[in-house]
Amino acid sequence: MPASALMNVMVAAARKAARSLVRDFGEVEQLQVSIKGPGNFVTAADHRAEDIIFNELTKARHGYGFLMEERGEVAGADKSHRWIVDPLDGTTNFLHSIPLFAISIALEREGQLVAGVIYNPIMDELYTAEKGKGAFLNDRRLRVAARRTLQDSVVTSGIPHRGRGGHERHLAECAAAMREVAGIRRTGAACIDLAWTAAGRFDAYWEHAIQPWDMAAGIVLIREAGGIVTDLKGGQGMFDSGSIAVGNSYVHKQLLALLERTASPVAAR
Repeated sequence: MPASALMNVMVAAARKAARSLVRDFGEVEQLQVSIKGPGNFVTAADHRAEDIIFNELTKARHGYGFLMEERGEVAGADKSHRWIVDPLDGTTNFLHSIPLFAISIALEREGQLVAGVIYNPIMDELYTAEKGKGAFLNDRRLRVAARRTLQDSVVTSGIPHRGRGGHERHLAECAAAMREVAGIRRTGAACIDLAWTAAGRFDAYWEHAIQPWDMAAGIVLIREAGGIVTDLKGGQGMFDSGSIAVGNSYVHKQLLALLERTASPVAAR
């Protein structure tokens, strides 16, 4: 299927920003030997990529608003459209020269997510999806995995790091999941977790305390790949709650039930 004009715009912006990130990734590998470390350099790389995406999308669709990780909310004259952008998801991986990071761009129209692009430039994996048109990895159509039980499933989740809450809760959830699933994985980038679930590499994914730009493009991918997306209470308040659970209809239901069984005042801390 030929790419739409909208998808061409989104992909072009992602690829242009990716060229900047790839150059910076080569530099950050060299900076690992320095005493100061590459933290400030990576922050600059993040901003450079966001500037490129902002400029490219503004030029192509003048007046659309933005929700971006670095800039935050940027109002546009066109109130019906909003880009939701993470220019570098997987910053810690990038910082440590781990080649699992991606650019995430989604478009929201009248409050509904209608298109998404996730691009991992190191692996040259371009994930694209438009509402009603399917999800693709490069030129291959995607479908979520067909496994019907958690016992057969490999699942992925975000692990809260130092400075974030929810450690006890996550440990309780992982302890419960380890007894039920075939394996648990973590990529270090929420948008890659979502893309890989859409591609059937993972069977399910859940996470607490993530931002709209972490999940917006991935939500479109999952839906267009035939999967189910909800918040951790089974509703559609992913952006409001900052929580997400995805999978096929069978595994998603079982995952939510497992997480509900682990919920407690102690686990929530």
